[in-house]
Amino acid sequence: MKLITRDTDYAIRALCYISRKTDNIISVAELVNKLRVPRPFLRKILQILNSEGILESYKGQGGGFKLIRPAGSIFLVDLIEVFQGSFRLNECFFKGGICPRRKSCNLKKKIDDIEKIVVTRLKSITIASL
Repeated sequence: MKLITRDTDYAIRALCYISRKTDNIISVAELVNKLRVPRPFLRKILQILNSEGILESYKGQGGGFKLIRPAGSIFLVDLIEVFQGSFRLNECFFKGGICPRRKSCNLKKKIDDIEKIVVTRLKSITIASL
């Protein structure tokens, strides 16, 4: 299990870079060059961040992306949810279906407690703090 997938990692790196250039529109070419991220992956990620209201896109010559929200209000847990879905350590699958002991399982209760701690910590990490 990966806590942060490649898409989420690329999104974090792009947002950190863009957040340091607050007065500028950052082109995809600049991001690809500085972050050394494959252009097709990065374009897809930036489009998703645009549709989520995190970035604003500018077309044409001099176009690119700029943060809409302050970097201090973009949380790591939100980016994980955008690119990976709800944060879950364990889905409790059993032979291709949901485990029938899910509600009474002691291991699941302990994992759920760990998950709450991890989510709480992830909610404290912002792009500004990175």
